[in-house]
Formats: sequence, structure tokens, C-alpha cells
Amino acid sequence: MHCVSLQPCFRVQAAVCNATGNRGARGFATKVEANKDKSILITGCDSGFGFAIAKHMHEQGFRVFAGCLLKDKGGEGTKNLEGMGSDRMTVVQLDVCKDEEVAQAVEFVGEHLKDREKGLWGIINNAGISTFGEVEFTTLKTYKDVAEVNLWGTIRVTKGFLPYVRRAKGRVVNITSMLGRMANPARSPYCVTKFGVEGFSDCLRYEMHRWGVKVSLVEPGNFISATSLYSPESIKKIADKMWDELPDIVRQDYGKEYFDAQVAKMRSYCNTDVSDLSPVINSISHALTAETPFTRYHPMDYYWWIRMQIMTHLPAAISDRIYIH
Repeated sequence: MHCVSLQPCFRVQAAVCNATGNRGARGFATKVEANKDKSILITGCDSGFGFAIAKHMHEQGFRVFAGCLLKDKGGEGTKNLEGMGSDRMTVVQLDVCKDEEVAQAVEFVGEHLKDREKGLWGIINNAGISTFGEVEFTTLKTYKDVAEVNLWGTIRVTKGFLPYVRRAKGRVVNITSMLGRMANPARSPYCVTKFGVEGFSDCLRYEMHRWGVKVSLVEPGNFISATSLYSPESIKKIADKMWDELPDIVRQDYGKEYFDAQVAKMRSYCNTDVSDLSPVINSISHALTAETPFTRYHPMDYYWWIRMQIMTHLPAAISDRIYIH
């Protein structure tokens, strides 16, 4: 396999692509709308992107309903957001995998909207989990667990809150990934779910056009180190469990040396020096506030942006030649 360095030559701080593929950087030219009296719901606010987005949108004047998985357990994200002491920041218990919790959140938000007839301005589907491992290393349960959060959770929340968003002629912003547009070895459980959200979002965008609802996709590059999605300890724990559960024939054919090399590659993703979440946050902010938001936003390094263009615009034989052979 041809190995390509994960280290980019340089970064772009707030790069985006619109539906026609035009690329902009370091800010947006589109004038934003006033945020006063607009309410939004964000999932996955316990940490990472969700926590940062909730605080940023609050600073921009929105009334934020921050969905947290660990609200009822007193999670750190909940404590920090509630500690702000703002009447525009409301933490909501929300496990996107549970129908009853989503239904309760829909009811709660509906009851606490300033004007139910004017609806909910936006949904940001951010909640997500990830894992790694080649297809033969990954159990069917793992595929299902990742899909339950990333794919079905996004669909479940969107369907629940969509009537309120329609009333507001508002926005749906789904956070996917560059791996929702291009495949990558050892990431199939994650890719499957993010490809699914991409398809769901495109269909939803077509259907919501007549209602005046805008649907945008934010496809971040490698922000693993900035979101603390993995730690060296968690990678080791996942890898050890994966190896222990492999069928004997798979262990024999692949061997421990190859297995360990693939785990080391995953670890290298986590060691990239990326601590600035502002490209992602700025993209989401633009999708929520711009008069004409983009269909897709690409907050990522130029290396990954170029690779994605090659893999999505050129014949597969060419991209395979570059990245596989």
C-alpha cells in the first residue's frame, strides 16, 4: 500500500466549499441575519464540537437548547453550560439512540419556545461516535452501535424536531465528515454511517426546499486530537479487545505484526497537532445565519481537501492508483 503522510503542509483557518465547488477562506462574504429571539437545538454537547458550538452560538445571541447525554448524571459539559447562568442556555437530557428521550426533548423544547407558531430556527446534529478497524477486524455489533448514534440518531432527532423547523423556515445542519465523502482503510463503520447521513441530508434538502428550510452539511477533516475523541489509552483498549475477539483464521492470516501496524496508523491520526476548532464552528455559524448558506462546508487542511476532490471527481481507477497501489 502506498502510504501518504497525514501531516498537511499548511492549514486554512475557515475554508468552505459551496454547492458549485467554489472555495473561500478566512471568513465569509455573505451577510448574516440577526440572531435575536432565535432558538436552536444542538446534540452531543457534553464535550468536543457540541460543547464548543453551544457556547459559540450562545455568544452569537441564539437561545440554545444543548442536548447532553450525561445531563442526568451530572456530566462536566452539563455543569459548565448550566454554570453560565444564562436564560438563553438550557441543557436538555438527550440520548439520540432512545426514542423516548428524543420525544421528551421535542416536547420540552416545544413548551419552552417563545412562540411555538414561529418554531425552532435550527437543529445541529452533532452527536456522534467513532471507532476503527478493518472489516475483518470489526464485529457486526460495532457496525450497529456506531450506526445507532451517527445515522439513526441523526434521523431520529431530525424527524422529531422538523415540524418546528418548518414553521420557522429554519435550518438543519448535519455534521458529517470528510469520511462521508471518501473511503479510508480501517474506518468502514464510521464511513458507512457518515455516507448514510450525507444521503439522508441530500434527500431532505430536496424535500424541504418548498418549505423554505435550508439543509447544510459540515464535513470536517481530521480534528480528532482537538475533540479528544480518542486517547492513547482508549485506542489500546479498543485494539486489545478487537484482537482478543478475532476468529482464529483471521488472526492467523493477518498476523499480529500487521494488526499492530494498523493500530499505529490510527494512533498517528490522533497525534496530529490540531487544537483549533474555529474552522468547524465558523462553518456551522454561517450555515445557521447566512441568507444563502452553502450546501456543503469543508473545514479541513488543504491536503485532505485536495484528496477529497480527487476521490470524488476523478474516475476511481485514478484515485485508487494514487492512494492504494
